[in-house]
Amino acid sequence: METQRRTLVKAIVWNVMGLMMMALVGLVMTGSMMVGGAMAIVNTLIGLCCYFAYERVWAKISWGRMHG
Repeated sequence: METQRRTLVKAIVWNVMGLMMMALVGLVMTGSMMVGGAMAIVNTLIGLCCYFAYERVWAKISWGRMHG
């Protein structure tokens, strides 16, 4: 079981990562409907891959876990 603090830190870090990736994709692409759809697809694929790696890393970190 995780502490609330650990869960909050994970949520904040995850959202910052997502914001940076979306900003990068937005910088590379422009604002048409087609590009907007492509941005959503790209963001979803990147997010899925990053989230999986992110959770695997956190699974190896014992900080903030309740033992017992």
